[in-house]
Amino acid sequence: MIKIKMKDTTRNNMFTYALVIVAFIIVQLLIKGGNISSSLQGQLVPICAYVVMAISLNLTVGILGELSLGHAGFMSVGAFAGVVAAISLENIIPMTLLRVAISMITGALCAGIAGVLVGIPVLRLKGDYLAIVTLAFGEIIKNLINCLYVGLDKAGLHFSFLTNADALNLTEGGKVIIEGPLGITGIPRLSTFTMGFVLILVTLFIVLNLIDSRSGRAIMALRDNRIAAESVGIHVTKYKLMAFVISAALAGAAGTLFAMNFSTVIASKFNFNTSILILVFVVLGGLGNIRGSIIAATVLTILPEILRQFNNYRMLIYAIVLILIMIATNNPVIKNHLSNLWNSILPSSLRKEKEGAENGQS
Repeated sequence: MIKIKMKDTTRNNMFTYALVIVAFIIVQLLIKGGNISSSLQGQLVPICAYVVMAISLNLTVGILGELSLGHAGFMSVGAFAGVVAAISLENIIPMTLLRVAISMITGALCAGIAGVLVGIPVLRLKGDYLAIVTLAFGEIIKNLINCLYVGLDKAGLHFSFLTNADALNLTEGGKVIIEGPLGITGIPRLSTFTMGFVLILVTLFIVLNLIDSRSGRAIMALRDNRIAAESVGIHVTKYKLMAFVISAALAGAAGTLFAMNFSTVIASKFNFNTSILILVFVVLGGLGNIRGSIIAATVLTILPEILRQFNNYRMLIYAIVLILIMIATNNPVIKNHLSNLWNSILPSSLRKEKEGAENGQS
């Protein structure tokens, strides 16, 4: 009998993939059985987008160790760039799946470019200064999109930052895609839960392989001790920018998926509150904990919908639940009970890996 030897990290990653795949199969079975309400079905694509956002932000906050408060800005760049690509390619590429894939890649590339432009000057800062500058970036992007007009005609795309769409000078048959503060209307709703599931798997593949690579170890070394990492020849700017740009690109792809689930999208949807919401997913799930980010993003997106029956009190209950979760995750007694419960669920190989990591930290 041939035995295949697998590294502990690889086995741990496979367990994460398996959890996502099992969750997808269960949800599909519930949908076919009619056991999920239409309102909850409408939340499935946003949940997938938020999961990708949480994983990508965890790369910056948990793995790199830098606080970013402008992640919604990258999401908005990807959302608007991806939708413009989808509408522009409507007559050229009739195949929906291919058009969505190209749109997501376009959104990811545009967000990645924005990440480079922002990251080069911003990543020289750290701590509160970095958080403030990334927050300012998110607000700048939102206001730029509010002033942006984009149109499409036979000559191609037209751009303008003037006060109305007439400045685009479109030929006969042309149409306005982005109309300033009104955003984009008439978006083709191409996003599906299956597409969101595939994007989550792609995101996990990129992030988990990066973490387990030599570059990932260099990034975590910078997080733990920048001076020590620099002293052994690790290029600070290179690896910080790598993590920041990959995080931005994944947020852009999530933005495209999110935007194409609605018929109308405006820039104010991607404001400071959205960045804070994503940060809450990361903090509650655990810094550097990818599975925790997935679970936190899913639960906290579904929770307001479940509490909708309480009308005016639902956001109060939501806030109380958040406070209780934070207290529970920082209480040693409760934490030990949860850890023991989780260890009983984990396969023995993953349990040994976790114990070895804890012993190494101590």
